[in-house]
Amino acid sequence: MAKTKQLTKQEKLQLIMDDFKLFAKNFIYIVDNNGDKINFLLNPQQQEFNDLLEKNRYMIISKSRQGGFSTYALGRALWQAIRFENSNILIVSYKQDSSMALFEKLKMMNRDLDQFREKYGTKVFPATKRDNRNELLLENGSRITCVVAGNKDVGRGSTYSMIHLSEFAFYQNQEKQLLSAEQALAKGTGKLVIETTSNGFNFYQKLFMSAWKGDSKYKAFFVPFYASLYKEQFRAEHDEAEEWFKANNKGNRLREKDLEPDEKILYEKGANLRFLMWRRYKLLDMTLQEFYQEYPSNPMESFISTGQSVFDQSKVLERLNYVSEPLPTNEVYNQLPDVLKPYINRGLYIYKLPKKGIRMFGGVDTASGSGGDYSTISIFDNEGEQILSFYHNKVAVYTFAQIVDAIGKWCNYAYLAIERNNLGLPLIERLRKDYEYLNLLKSKIFDQKGKKKLQLGWTTTNTTKSIMISDYKENFERGLISIHCKETLAQMQIFQEVDGKMNNKKGEGNHDDLIVAAALACQAMKQNKYYVDIA
Repeated sequence: MAKTKQLTKQEKLQLIMDDFKLFAKNFIYIVDNNGDKINFLLNPQQQEFNDLLEKNRYMIISKSRQGGFSTYALGRALWQAIRFENSNILIVSYKQDSSMALFEKLKMMNRDLDQFREKYGTKVFPATKRDNRNELLLENGSRITCVVAGNKDVGRGSTYSMIHLSEFAFYQNQEKQLLSAEQALAKGTGKLVIETTSNGFNFYQKLFMSAWKGDSKYKAFFVPFYASLYKEQFRAEHDEAEEWFKANNKGNRLREKDLEPDEKILYEKGANLRFLMWRRYKLLDMTLQEFYQEYPSNPMESFISTGQSVFDQSKVLERLNYVSEPLPTNEVYNQLPDVLKPYINRGLYIYKLPKKGIRMFGGVDTASGSGGDYSTISIFDNEGEQILSFYHNKVAVYTFAQIVDAIGKWCNYAYLAIERNNLGLPLIERLRKDYEYLNLLKSKIFDQKGKKKLQLGWTTTNTTKSIMISDYKENFERGLISIHCKETLAQMQIFQEVDGKMNNKKGEGNHDDLIVAAALACQAMKQNKYYVDIA
């Protein structure tokens, strides 16, 4: 049997220099939680991220606190500067003190390389030519710069092989700063990494969720609070939490049979019992919403909206953990009217097939179809479970009327509450005249003579909107209805009351159309009428 060729010292060194994971393990030192200087051995999440970065130019990270990705970025920047001459690398932080702290850590890593410069020579480890407040320049022409994100465009006038935007969610003018950074990135080979904890609903939130859904050039990477890297990072806190738990539970640790429903979900996802004891310990001094923001288990938790939120965010997030996925296209295709088939799982999402003879109730909100607001439909059965949702922003009113008619009749001639404001009235007229749809909600109004009469549809005013949303909130939070549509729940995360007015949080791309449709469906259920016989 042939012997395996032994690598020479030079070959081994070259192998290490060519692989950042090996380079970090052998040549970079970091300070651990005990204040000891140790070799930088990438944790599993950093290794996973590193492998993704090798294949993707654009990366975006959402994480809990103290994830170690800023340290990773510094080490990676130093490796690239040493390994590839004339590299130009930019690290951006959101405030001066954090920028200085990052750069001091980088300079410490570089100073620790002096021993290897002596051992292997400056051809392998280029000497330091300049080391000042925010710039590290090496003899091979590579430069690493640390700056603070401000009003000036990031990277203007330069080209960079690597840009790392640290704590991006806290920048001012995020969209403008990112556009500037992308323009400064070297074509074809440059890499741009956005790394941050979340900071509510803003441009970063929309960018990350778009990447998370696969609708962006950015590759999303999320680190939950129970990731393996935190076993060591929070070991002291975990020990403290376990002692607290034992002291309050007759010396027993938390057991699987003792888990609360929300803890069972986390346990099934990978949170071990020590993490869950620590979670209970943290919740002694913070609300569940605060915990979600600081230590999320999924991206939606990290973006939780607090303060002026209309809906209880803990209940919204809990529901998100249990939602049913829409039925696959092949299960519903042959059962649907032809007009609906093009929209299956592309605007029309069916969570449960209608049962014969069961009354159903729906809400309808109409938009122009010009690409702005969405035309939406939400249908519930008589037990309050959501059967389907429809949302699309590029269907004209006349097409939407055909879709509403088809959905309504397919769902056992559902009793529909249609907002009659603006484009809702033409929709109602088409349903009655063109499609003879009879099962529509009627509202009581008074004419100028004081006589009471009925009109088709629901008229939304500040007063009636408050009633509608209040009823919907109660039905949802008391568990009288079950929402399966993730987009509806996402809109409920940003739905606020400001100065007595309830609406979605302002910002491009934010909508509340699905909330309106679901709330209208609750009004249909509240009236509990049916003008057609479905027996």
